[in-house]
This record gives sequence, C-alpha cells and structure tokens, in this order.
Amino acid sequence: MGITADIIIIIVAALLGGLIAQKMRQPLLLGYLLVGVIIGPFSVGLVTDPHDVEKLAEIGVALLLFALGLEFSLQDLKPVKYVALIGGSIQILLTIGYGYLIGLWLGWETDPSLWLGGLISLSSTMVILKTLMAQGMIGTLSSRVMVGILIVQDLAVVLLLILLPQLSNPAAGLPVLWFALFKSIAFLAVMFLLGTRLLPKFLAMIARWNCRELFLLTIITIGLGIGYVTYLLNLSFAFGAFIAGMVLSESDYGHQALSDIIPLRDLFGLLFFTSVGMLLDPAFLLENWSGVLQLVLLVAIGKSLILAGIVRSFGYGNIIPLAVGLGMFQIGEFSFVLGRVGLEGGFLNLEQYSYVLSATIISMLMTPPVSALTVPLYRLKQRHSKKELLESINIPQEGLHEHIIIAGGGRVGRHVAHILSQLEVPFVVIDLGHRTIEDFKRLGYPAIYGDAAQRVVLDAANLAEARQLLITIPHITTTEAIVHFVHQHYPDLDIVVRSVGAEQMEALYADGVYMVIRPELEAGLEIARQVLLNLNIPIPIIQKFTDASRQDHYQQLSDNRAGLDNIRLLQKARDLIELSWEELDEESLLVGHSLRQLDVRQSTGASVVGILREGEFTANPSADLVFKAGDLIVSIGRPDLCRWPREKRKKE
Repeated sequence: MGITADIIIIIVAALLGGLIAQKMRQPLLLGYLLVGVIIGPFSVGLVTDPHDVEKLAEIGVALLLFALGLEFSLQDLKPVKYVALIGGSIQILLTIGYGYLIGLWLGWETDPSLWLGGLISLSSTMVILKTLMAQGMIGTLSSRVMVGILIVQDLAVVLLLILLPQLSNPAAGLPVLWFALFKSIAFLAVMFLLGTRLLPKFLAMIARWNCRELFLLTIITIGLGIGYVTYLLNLSFAFGAFIAGMVLSESDYGHQALSDIIPLRDLFGLLFFTSVGMLLDPAFLLENWSGVLQLVLLVAIGKSLILAGIVRSFGYGNIIPLAVGLGMFQIGEFSFVLGRVGLEGGFLNLEQYSYVLSATIISMLMTPPVSALTVPLYRLKQRHSKKELLESINIPQEGLHEHIIIAGGGRVGRHVAHILSQLEVPFVVIDLGHRTIEDFKRLGYPAIYGDAAQRVVLDAANLAEARQLLITIPHITTTEAIVHFVHQHYPDLDIVVRSVGAEQMEALYADGVYMVIRPELEAGLEIARQVLLNLNIPIPIIQKFTDASRQDHYQQLSDNRAGLDNIRLLQKARDLIELSWEELDEESLLVGHSLRQLDVRQSTGASVVGILREGEFTANPSADLVFKAGDLIVSIGRPDLCRWPREKRKKE
C-alpha cells in the first residue's frame, strides 16, 4: 500500500502515544515524537522510508503557522507589551549569540553554529501552556509574561525562516538579503491591501451560501494558496501561510475559520511531529549521550539566565524571573521547522541535526519537573537571603483589626477588594507585583507588598486578628503553603480559596479549608441563571436551583452519617414547600377582595406572605389589604396548593 500503509501506521501509533501522554499529563506532541522514534527506520522500522510522509508533513507546518496567524492578536500583548516586544526581541538576539558560541565550543563551523543559535532561541508554546495549566498558573503575572514572550518568538519564526538561509549563505551576500526583505515587505503590503478589502467580501459571499464544506475548502485554499505564492517568490511557504492567517484574523469570519481549520491542522501536525521523531536515531543518542547531555545543560542553564535576567531588568521581581527562566528554557517545536529547512538546505548536516533534535525532545520532557521547582527554589532563596523590606500602603492609623485578608491582587482579588471597599468592610490585599501595588495605592486600597506564603508577610497583615482569609492566587503550590501555615497556627480562621479543578478542591478541603470556590462552576451557574431568567422562570425557582447545584458541588465529604441524613431530610422538606409568584389580572379571584374576605389559608392551604405593588414590596400583608390588578403576590405551601385551579380564577 506504500504511503497509505505508512500513514495508517503513523495515525494508529500517534493515537497510542497521545493516550499515554494524556494519561501522564504531558503535551500530546511529546507522545507523537516518542512513537515516531519507535516506529521509525532507526528503531522497530514499521515505517522504513519517512521521506514521503515528510512531504505531507510540510502541509502540517504551513497549517500550524496559518492557525497561529488566525490566533494572533495584539490585544494579548498589551498587559506585558514592553517585556514581550522589547524583552522578547532582545532574548532572541542574545540567545542566537549564545547558541553561536555553543556551536563554536562544540567544534561546529560558523554556519551551523549560527543555525544552532536560531534553533535554541525559540521555546515551546505547546509544552509551556500545558505545563502552566497542569500547575494551576494560568492567569498569574508570570504566565502572562511567558505568553507575551512566546507570541514574539512565534512571530520571529517567520523572520528566521527568511533570514537564516540568507545569513548563512556567504555567496548570497547582503544584496540577496536586502532583496529578500524587500520582497517580504512588498508581499506584506499587497496582502494587507487586498486582504483587508477583497478577502472579507469573498468570505461573506461564501458564508451566505451556508455551505460548511465550501467554506472550509475556501479557508484551506486561501492559507495554502497564498503560501504557495510566497514559495514561487522564493520566500518561505510557511511565511505566506502565516500572513494569510493574520489577514483572515481581522475579518468577521476569523473565529469560524480557526475553528474549522484546527482539526485539519492537528491531523497534519500529527504527521509532522511523528515524522520528526522518526529522524531520531536511538543508537546515535546512546553513542553520543555525553554530547547531547552537554548541549541540553548548556542550553537550559544559559537560556534560563538570559530569560530571567531580561525579565528582571524590566522591573519584574520576586518569583517572576525564576518562573520564566525555569519555564521557558526548552527548545521549541518550531525549531523542528527551522531545523528541517537547515537540513534540506545543507546548512546543517545529519549529525548536527540529530544533536539538536535529541536535545529538543529531552528539554521538552524536562520542562514539567523543572518548572515545578520554581516555588521550592524561591522559598529556599527567601530563607537564605536577607529579608525583603515590606512595603505597606494605605494601612489605617489604628491598624488592621477584624478585617479580611485577600492573598492575591489579580483580577479576582481586585474585584473582591472593590466590593469590600463599597461595603466599607475593612480589608488588606497582599501581592507580589509592583504594578499591582501601585494600582492599589492609586485606588486607595490597603495593600502589602510581599509573598503571602511567608510568615513575616502574614504577620504584617495581622493574621491573628483577621476575620477571614481569601486566597485568590491561582498557583496551587503557593495556595497549599499558605493553607498549611494558617491551619497550623490559626486553626479557627476561616479560609476561602479558589480552585482550578475538582481534585484541587478535594485536596484543599482535606487541608481544612472552610470554602473552596470553583470559578468555572460559578460561571456555568450564572450562564444557566441568565437562560432561566430569559425563559421567564420565577426567580425563587432559579435561586433554588442554583443553591442546590452549589450544595451538590461544594458540600464537604463527612464520615458523620447522621449529619448527612439530617441534610437529606432538610432537602426533602425544602422540596415539599414551594415559594410561588403570581401576577393578578383583572379576572383574578383575589382582585377587589381582602385576605380576610377570601380566607385563602383555610380554603387552599397556601399562605400569601408578600405583595409587590408599584415597585414596593410588603411582607406579611395584613388581612384587610385589598388586592388590585397588577399585584405580584407571593404564596408559600406545597407545590400543588400554590397553583390556583383555573376554574376558580374568574369571578362568579
């Protein structure tokens, strides 16, 4: 069957590798790479000639960059724009220079050394995001800095695809390089001129036909077709696909295009990563393990120091430089793209490419455990270094008493602080970010600059006299450290914590937390509440539903069976009583009569407990109050008693 059999083998093997990677909470691409090594010609040999597969994998590279262009947004860079745009660019240049020195030290020639610098300058977006999600760090300032730098690195892939082949070709010289830049700029100008005017209209016409298959075919044609045009211009095929994605992202159909292209991108991306794994020779790795290990360590240490130093130089202190350095030290997946270009162009030989390929896969596998060392190393640094000066702002002159402590001044903590401020409830916020503290200073909120996991900081917040501790930090490791300390020294203090998932929620409850909040659950309940309101479901029924849902998810497990039985009995009793709202019209039996005249309690068994009239609510109305049309009455009783029979609704 030839290439057909190879593709079937690759897909089946990739499925197994993906399942194993998912089970081990690793990025799927690591599973694809490893099964590629196993089934490749240097191992089991199920696929003996991966070159035909590599041709299909080139489509995967183009679709990867096409999807990257569709996802690209300058809005993502705004919160960390300076460290991302300027710092990220400096990091790439410094890492290229550092890689060049490594190559010379390893005995490589000038051109391969330059390519090595370009290859190691990129970090893995997929591995980093997966690691951040697994560690509960998504949403932290550290993660935002990483994502901003990753976006700049991904954009740099396009430039490196253009520049590296020219810079490492002495025969080309500067004229060829300038001509390549001129062609790139001219192509960009034409694309944005025509793309912003013609493509949206063309896509609108296709969308009006309401044919999903034709829309998908149009998207693929635009991405790969424009990529092929750049190839004919002697520019990168992947570069054209990326620009096509950027142009489409500005149209009204960008989100739909991205959602349609993702499955196809993932399928061809699977072929690409698996074919890359096939090129790794385990025998080469065993024979040259010392050299590969040296390369991995040199890249990891040097790149970590460069990243941490740049982030620190832009004013980010405390744990952030350490988190960025230990999280972004690896070589990224787009280095495979550059590496293939270097190998096919003769700029790298097979041995050099194998060194980089081996180092890339090993560095990716190292990322989760190395990144997990961030918090322990930071605590060790805190214990063995001089105590940092605590900066406190807007603390009341009488001090902090009977107050709420908010550990974490991010988006969640800021919302809580705003509400407490409006309600005039005393509080103090603890945060590590200089910019966050400056924002609170401007808003007039009490705040302490410091690490909430440190005892000296909690003492400064007067934890002994606090009424409650709210932990809004998304990092689970830091949260657990705070919980353990507080539970040990102040066991009676109520702690409310945000949780990333069910497993973390159960672990925090086991640590003695009073309440664990799951943001995704609260968002789902609010969406459901809005849906029910739009369906004109009575507000009390909606409240009953949301209360029951929260109780089902938040209720702690207990060995006290009697307590659980009591809760169940209370739930059953609650279900037997219904609070019913009903608006009276002109034909209602109650209009023109009082409760005393109608004797509602005696005749129906339900009780009228409130009336909403002209925007004013009257609880427990008197027996002499006369009902009017338009009144909204509230009755309580068994559900069947609160529903008035229709034949009794009209006056006799």
